[in-house]
Amino acid sequence: MIENNGRIIIVDDTPANLHLLSNLLEEHDYEVRAFPNAKLALKAMENFLPELILLDITMPQMNGYEMCEYLKEDLKWRDIPVIFISALNEIFDKVRAFSVGGVDYITKPVQAEEVLARVETHLQLFRLQQILQQTNFVQSQKLAQQNRQLKTLNQQLKEKYTQLEEAQLQLVQHEKMATLGQLVAGVAHEINNPLGFIGGNVEILKENLADLSAIIEGYREEFPKPSPQLAEEIEELDLDFVLEDIPKIIASMQEGMERIGNISISLRTFSRTDTVSKTEFNLHDGIDSTLLILKYRLKANEQRPAIEIVKKYGEIPTVKCYPGQLNQVFMNLLANAIDALDESNEGKTFAEIEKQPNCITIATELSEDNKQVIVKIADNGMGMPEEVKARLFEQGFTTKGVGKGTGLGMAIAHQIVTEKHGGKISCDSTVGQGTTFTIIIPR
Repeated sequence: MIENNGRIIIVDDTPANLHLLSNLLEEHDYEVRAFPNAKLALKAMENFLPELILLDITMPQMNGYEMCEYLKEDLKWRDIPVIFISALNEIFDKVRAFSVGGVDYITKPVQAEEVLARVETHLQLFRLQQILQQTNFVQSQKLAQQNRQLKTLNQQLKEKYTQLEEAQLQLVQHEKMATLGQLVAGVAHEINNPLGFIGGNVEILKENLADLSAIIEGYREEFPKPSPQLAEEIEELDLDFVLEDIPKIIASMQEGMERIGNISISLRTFSRTDTVSKTEFNLHDGIDSTLLILKYRLKANEQRPAIEIVKKYGEIPTVKCYPGQLNQVFMNLLANAIDALDESNEGKTFAEIEKQPNCITIATELSEDNKQVIVKIADNGMGMPEEVKARLFEQGFTTKGVGKGTGLGMAIAHQIVTEKHGGKISCDSTVGQGTTFTIIIPR
């Protein structure tokens, strides 16, 4: 027999049974508490937690079945083994005893050897169960700790991956802007050189033609009757028309040079290289320069009329920012708007598109608290579903065909606005109606 000091509770409304069982178990070194009814036993269990319960079935107020069911509903008591003791010996009674959670059944009158054997067996099983539960608890604690460590490691890996993605975006962004900036700046520089040469010569030509016109008028006054051959040549030349038209031609050339000069300025505005610190910048200049670069895509072609640009510029102040980076944001949003409109035109005739013309609306305003500048770029294209909008700023996500999109443009735009400028960028889109991007930049 295994030595033990098992704690046992006996519940029986018959005093003789309580006395018999208590003496028997105490003689074998068990710590026993005996109670004549279930309610007293339950109250005592608040301070005395048994390892085994011997429970009579037929009792007043609360019978053995009810007490067992009550115990099994409580977390701190439900694992305690219950052995039913009863004078009843029907199969139905035994089945019910096991169904409510009992582990064994002893029929009265009890036999001392049977009681001791069953008590010892179930106490050993209970203790083994407790050891297993403790072992499982320790193992679960270790597993929980390992899971926490894995979660921490996973989180660290996610953070590193996010940092790597951001670094990749910055590298792509810097490389694109550096290449584009060098290209556009080079074009602007190359335009300026011949433009200056032409401009200077036009001014000289203007002066020379004025002098020649004066001399011709002088000759016509002094020699009003030219020779027939010269008169015929003057008539064929239409000298009066030529003298009147040449200044107009020169004025038109000067207007063309001014327009080329404005294009050069816009190119330099768009391609300006950002410094280490933010600089004051007029966002309208950035938007206009971007529109100029995209002008070739806005023009009419064989498939569709020209895309209309509606500017609703408000009175906004300059903002401290990285102009080159914001210009890239405008470029991405406007280029995507043009792509969306072209996509919405698929399957439509020129006349159908003309009835509902493509339009991009650009609006700017100052926030109510005067602390932020708001830019809205809207198109009347086909819009986008919620599942696309939800992944819009995700790196690598694109709805364009192979070779037509990298999935970096919107991710870069989001990073520039939110991380570089502490602003916000959001998208509001309805399928069949269009898309509006809202950019908020702190002043």
